[in-house]
Amino acid sequence: MSLLADLFAGRLLDPGYAEAAARRAAAGTPARPSRLRGTGVLAVLVLAGILVAAAGAEVRRSEPVAAEQRSRLIGEIRTRTTESDALERRVQDLRADTERLRAAALARSNEGEQARRELAAEAAAVAAAPAAGPGLVVTLDDAPREPGDDARAGARADEGRVYDQDLQVLVNGLWAAGATAIAINGLRLTPTTAVRTAGEAILVDYRPLTSPYTVTALGDPDRLADAFSGSAADRRLGALKDRFGMRYDRRRTGEARLPAAGSPRLRHARPARTAPPPDGPPAQQGRRR
Repeated sequence: MSLLADLFAGRLLDPGYAEAAARRAAAGTPARPSRLRGTGVLAVLVLAGILVAAAGAEVRRSEPVAAEQRSRLIGEIRTRTTESDALERRVQDLRADTERLRAAALARSNEGEQARRELAAEAAAVAAAPAAGPGLVVTLDDAPREPGDDARAGARADEGRVYDQDLQVLVNGLWAAGATAIAINGLRLTPTTAVRTAGEAILVDYRPLTSPYTVTALGDPDRLADAFSGSAADRRLGALKDRFGMRYDRRRTGEARLPAAGSPRLRHARPARTAPPPDGPPAQQGRRR
């Protein structure tokens, strides 16, 4: 506290230093600059310059390597994505062949036909079969970016982006409005589909999406539009559009086709209940001896 008081009072030198300077001035002895101090300052400046130059040279040397690695990773991602898409198409073709063979086998009896209808209803519930019909198409996209958005002090350019929670709100609002099937950018949603963020990408069941985000909901277009208009999801997305310039529009469609989702993962199972034979319950088998 005394040091701060001396600084504010203008007493920057210790009294001993001030007294020695006064004696030197009274004796007429000029103050001698310290060569050692000047040499030390020069050495520090030279060392700092060398360090800055070395750091700059290292950054320049690493830039081509980093760019090459990034380009290689991007190429590998695109290659793996192409292979994954080809395998997914193959799975869809095999699934369609299996469905045709199963339908033909079940159509040979009345019991099989009943089982086929039940399987079709269950497949529609878990999005395991393609769906088509009229519906509502909602499009979300990031707000247009100005050249100086990132450079402005206090700019909030990221708030104009579409996030995973925006798509979650939209999808839940469409389900609540009565949609019978929904897809985002052609990826069919199931009751267990997860919409999440990884880094800056939005994933639907680990499949990355790119903007704009087109959400297609099947159902009666007029009923869907009336039920969705004014809902919490509609108000939220409309507020984002008005405040941050995010694109948000919807339109009716007379015919939309949604692909089947991936094979559902078995989570719970129980034995089927079968009626006992006419003669009574089946006889219990004895133990092997």
